Amino acid sequence: MSDVTKIVSDIKNGNIKPIYFLMGEEPYYIDKISEYIENNILNEEEKGFNQIVLYGRDVSIEDIVDNAKRFPMMSERQVVIVKEAQDLSRTIEKLTSYVESPQRSTVLVLCYKYKTLDKRKKLYKAIQKTGVIYDSKKLYENQVAEWIRRILNGKNYKIEGKAALMLIEFLGNDLSKINNELNKLMLILPKDATITPSDIQDNIGISKDYNNFELRKAVGERDIVKVNRIINYFAQNQRSNPLVMTISLLNSFFTQLLIFHSLKDKSINNVAKVLRVPSFFVSDYSKAAKNYPMRKVSQVITLLREADVKSKGVGANALSAGDILKELLFKILH
Repeated sequence: MSDVTKIVSDIKNGNIKPIYFLMGEEPYYIDKISEYIENNILNEEEKGFNQIVLYGRDVSIEDIVDNAKRFPMMSERQVVIVKEAQDLSRTIEKLTSYVESPQRSTVLVLCYKYKTLDKRKKLYKAIQKTGVIYDSKKLYENQVAEWIRRILNGKNYKIEGKAALMLIEFLGNDLSKINNELNKLMLILPKDATITPSDIQDNIGISKDYNNFELRKAVGERDIVKVNRIINYFAQNQRSNPLVMTISLLNSFFTQLLIFHSLKDKSINNVAKVLRVPSFFVSDYSKAAKNYPMRKVSQVITLLREADVKSKGVGANALSAGDILKELLFKILH
């Protein structure tokens, strides 16, 4: 995030580079930087003749260089943006000669999503000298809740912890998808509103009571009645609650619980740091540790592996996904 802020700040202050190579696994910030450059370097009158958007699948490196070498018309600069530049990964090194001596009146932006340049090769080193390389890395899931709060705070909204976790469980750490859903909510809710689990359920379609977050919490608390309610719901709504996802999340929870048992320092900050979970999650592990001693946790992890194999059709004896889940949870809880 600090790198993004610096790039934007430098552009605002007139420190504009001739090359911006935006790469990495997380497309959200690549899009945000590209959009900022597209909207702010040239004014509306200048854009007509001096701003061009190309797509990697439709052009060659030679086409990009030809466009970049043009001189601007009635403007100090021109902007050339290459979207989906990862489609040029096989020939991207051909860009080196241009990068070594770029047209100073051109701002060339390459959006190289889901891939990165080889740091050992000439192109990477050349861009370091003449331009900006931004590597957009995926956030860990435990970092996404804080990211959601930061995005909403900047727009005068807040969100309850459970509501944020519902979004993360449903959408993972895909920031673009989460941002799209947040934008929908902000269109509906008034400024200064706090987004609640009910808002998520009513407007995005994620159940606030029947989801993997609630199942994991109920299992940790050994709340048999609540667990049975949730897994019966899952059995009836398998498309929205795939067994493989439930097993994966439970496996992560019990693996983290095993680590929790081994910690000497069980302070909130240390547990959150080691397990890579939000600090308000730590109490869930403390409660679960009382219900599941280390030996039981090891047994549960074995049960989860067996259920995972069954979910893939090995030794399941024609059991449905719902039956596999019910059998698994019965063994975990008893």
